[in-house]
Amino acid sequence: MKKIGQFTARKLFFAVFSVAVLAVSVFAQGAGDVRLALDASDAARNVFHVRQTMTAVPGKFGLFYPKWIPGEHAPTGPLNDLVNLHVTADGKPVEWERDNVEMFAFTADVPEGAKTVEVTFDYVSQGYTIASANLARIKWNRYILYPRGMKSDDVRVTASMRVPAGWKFATALPVEREAKDAVDFKTVNLTTFVDSPAIIGKYFAKIPLGGGDAPAEMDIAAESADALKYKPETLAGWKKLVEQANLTFGARHYNSYKFLLTLSDYAGDEGLEHHESSEDGVGEKSLSDEYLLLALGDLLGHEYTHSWNGKYRRPDRLTTPDFEQPMHGDLLWVYEGLTEYLGHVLPARAGLWTDEMFREAIAETVAMMDTQSGRRWRPVVDTARAVQFTYPSPRTWHNARRGVDYYYEGSLIWLEADVLIREKSGGRLSLNDFLRKFHGGPSTGPMVRPYDFDEVVRTLNEVVPYDWRTFFIERVYKVQNNAPMGGITGGGWKLVYTDKSNTQGEIDFTSGSYANLMYSIGIIVNEEGTILDINPEMAAFKAGLGPDMTIRTVNGEDFSLGALRTAVAATKTGTAPIKLTATNGTVENAFTINYRGGERYPHLVRDPSKPDYLSAITQPLVGGMTNIPPGFVPGE
Repeated sequence: MKKIGQFTARKLFFAVFSVAVLAVSVFAQGAGDVRLALDASDAARNVFHVRQTMTAVPGKFGLFYPKWIPGEHAPTGPLNDLVNLHVTADGKPVEWERDNVEMFAFTADVPEGAKTVEVTFDYVSQGYTIASANLARIKWNRYILYPRGMKSDDVRVTASMRVPAGWKFATALPVEREAKDAVDFKTVNLTTFVDSPAIIGKYFAKIPLGGGDAPAEMDIAAESADALKYKPETLAGWKKLVEQANLTFGARHYNSYKFLLTLSDYAGDEGLEHHESSEDGVGEKSLSDEYLLLALGDLLGHEYTHSWNGKYRRPDRLTTPDFEQPMHGDLLWVYEGLTEYLGHVLPARAGLWTDEMFREAIAETVAMMDTQSGRRWRPVVDTARAVQFTYPSPRTWHNARRGVDYYYEGSLIWLEADVLIREKSGGRLSLNDFLRKFHGGPSTGPMVRPYDFDEVVRTLNEVVPYDWRTFFIERVYKVQNNAPMGGITGGGWKLVYTDKSNTQGEIDFTSGSYANLMYSIGIIVNEEGTILDINPEMAAFKAGLGPDMTIRTVNGEDFSLGALRTAVAATKTGTAPIKLTATNGTVENAFTINYRGGERYPHLVRDPSKPDYLSAITQPLVGGMTNIPPGFVPGE
């Protein structure tokens, strides 16, 4: 009965929608008009039903499924999840075929005299889950085929959505009208449509965060009512985040902003930027668990920053006219690297992080980048240019391959730029002044201002004259054997290694269930004992171990992460090597790791011979002033 009832409701929904479409088609509907009905009432099973209509174009009618998704920097449109595709013209079935080369493109044979083309299909999420029994993320690029060859700004989309009974929704899309379990949206262009995802869920909260005439809001869909509970200081930090971001950039480029936060251990992690919203998918206990809450602060700061850096200001070769043209990642060290840096700065200024947490994140980042053996052959820019391969690269041999290092090493480069500006101006100026020039100006609604490398250099020189071109070329475009340390050493701190765990490392350990021993014996191991990655320059590799081998025993005891960490720690005072057995496929062998350094984790310690610019960076901004700590004197 339940299945029949759902099917009947869905047919009724589409019947009403079809009547509306036929009524509209009498008028002068443009060739780029798309009316789309999304039935998400089956979201709990990761099935979404789509019906859309367009004005017919007789002959070979081209359709395109969004391929290059903004913010993902790669052809990640989940084409294989589109099933049950059917096309009709004025209600009569027509044949379609897929392009042999550009497989995201389809062609339908539309007869002469046809007025309306209707397309139906289902989206079935596989592998990467976007929904659970209680919530779902609605990514509009997954639910539309648009007329091929048209600019996304020129395609007009009028959408409606049905949600499971009793569920609520949130989105930056403007709403025309709401009814029980259904909503009609106002017409927007395809660019805005794809840039305005939604979240839907059973357990829901909408929390105003201030923002004046451009209000911000935290919208939360969770797996349970308990997961929605948050502490007063957390809410205060969210409000401060909005305040500090706007002070940092000096303007905003949205009419309103929604943090679309999902709390679920089943619906997948997410972090994707949009002009007027962000998709922030984290674990169910992220508002109550200490480490998960710290990770959330980082995520919110990062994605919110993207409204300015990535959406408003965007590299010209990442600014494409539709979702078919390839994107070029050369400047992702600005798009993502600067955002990664500010994604650490803003939570600290907002009180979501302590100053110490900020320094722990920097220490972990520089240690991680400095021990990448892949940096000996591959410059940072190459990890950005190859982004469509970098993102899905497997964990194994990551150390030799390098990953999305334009995020992490990019953040260190921008930290160094911040410290250089402060140093050369005697603490009067900072990267904030660059951000206000580059991302500020008058406040506007959503818009895109493309830039190139020359403009980045030119704007920095307007703040503080310096050879910024060489600064970036040396660090980004050339191979460097060591990670950039200037932001740390110039900022009044030193990198040290101790046997105390790094907080950022502990956050990663909590969320990933693995031990990062890269800074001691040179491996990362998960809780099953499988070696996820290895540094070929360090002790574990020299002992004969490699990725995908599984450790079975540690010094004669059954493997556990605790036993392995204890064995590594014991090498600091003991003289015996670490004895392991590990399997490679079906073969088990013994291995001896000759190492004497104990556990090693990175931290920053104060260098009193230099000004403490790192503490200046995390000071909250007041008005338009550069953040200078009370009593700070350059040169102290």
